[in-house]
Amino acid sequence: MSRAGEFCETDKGGVYRAIAERRDVRSGFLPEPLSEPVLLRLLEAAHHAPSVGFMQPWRFLVIRSRPVRMRVHEIFIETNRAATKTYAGAQAAQYASLKLEGILEAPQNLCILCDPENERGHGLGRQSMPETAIYSAVCAVQNLWLAARAEGVGVGWVSILDPDALKQMLGVPSNMVVVAYLCLGYVDSFDVKPELERLGWEQRIPLENVLRLDHFDQPYFPEETTK
Repeated sequence: MSRAGEFCETDKGGVYRAIAERRDVRSGFLPEPLSEPVLLRLLEAAHHAPSVGFMQPWRFLVIRSRPVRMRVHEIFIETNRAATKTYAGAQAAQYASLKLEGILEAPQNLCILCDPENERGHGLGRQSMPETAIYSAVCAVQNLWLAARAEGVGVGWVSILDPDALKQMLGVPSNMVVVAYLCLGYVDSFDVKPELERLGWEQRIPLENVLRLDHFDQPYFPEETTK
């Protein structure tokens, strides 16, 4: 028996497939830029993310200019140089071998910002947890990422950037928060597994390891179902 609003099996399969096959893409970008309709569809998907108090705190800065991307890449190099020093031995060597960005390879970049002082929503839900403004902007990132996977568009999140240097270079107002810097473009392929899992940097942990029931120190036990 179908429930109110339930998708058909084909549509449900597409949603779960996008979730399972979403990847953080750092290489293999093709030079072809996204068409305007595709880019706007992705941004529209991001703009339909849930937000606390319906505040819609996100701002989208599309970056096509290669000179601008070159300056962002310089910030990455400097920030990554400092990050490299936090590792030692074999792990440092492995870190140095990782491809961690596609700023210049991807034909367009996208900086997603959050205005935490946004008055839209009249503060609903933010009195006790003001950080939910940023959480809402992160939901926009995820919406865009899943829509991009459905469109065959690769997305790479570059977090190895000094946010203050990035804001100054891009002319972002001081009150805004950098949430995500993304590389967007068609790619030659999508990995079957996340790259960091495939390369042995980290492994996905089983779902049961992160589940609790009622209290944090209590394991989760599935409910008995009746047929």
